[in-house]
Amino acid sequence: MAIIELRGVSYNYSSKFQRVDALKHVTCSFEEGKVYAIVGKSGSGKSTLLSLLAGLDLPSAGEVLYEGNPTSTMDLAKYRRECAAMIYQNFRLFPLLTVSENITFPMELRGFAGEKARQRARELVERVALPESVLDRFPGMLSGGEQQRVGIARALSMDTRLILADEPTGNLDDENGRNIIDILISLAHDGYCVVIATHDLGVLPDMEVVYQMKSGELKERGG
Repeated sequence: MAIIELRGVSYNYSSKFQRVDALKHVTCSFEEGKVYAIVGKSGSGKSTLLSLLAGLDLPSAGEVLYEGNPTSTMDLAKYRRECAAMIYQNFRLFPLLTVSENITFPMELRGFAGEKARQRARELVERVALPESVLDRFPGMLSGGEQQRVGIARALSMDTRLILADEPTGNLDDENGRNIIDILISLAHDGYCVVIATHDLGVLPDMEVVYQMKSGELKERGG
């Protein structure tokens, strides 16, 4: 059964000069325990699709349903805290907070703080193959690959079942990029629903489902 699905979703935005149809009648679904890739060129609509899955916006037409409930009927701030976690290409860590503080920040928003939160941070850095010593460092002291692992640990700290990754390897070299993809695949095998938007076709053999995005339209590759 799908944890989240799109039914006939369109999204457009307009200026005084033009109207852009970023998504056109998209229908697809995503299940727990699987890793998905959404591939396409820049501007094809991948990031727009992820933003709707993440509850950052609502569709212009159609519905996004999480566990059968339209996101349009939900408190989106609560949805973003409790249902969907995002991982970004540019990491988006707080530069003036330590790694530990970055990871525990989402926990504190849910009232989970103190030593229990820090212990959870220790568990999560181990989960993404980082040493405990990174907890007291600042993001600027880490490599790009290490920062992205912290980004994944922060996403896991939210205890959501849906993990969305927007070009997570875009700022990394091949080796670090491969390590990040391996971590995301292992999370899917642990029961998470993992959706990766990427233009890196090299990851496709490891994906269980691949969707192709082109000019706002989506279809399953091979389907």
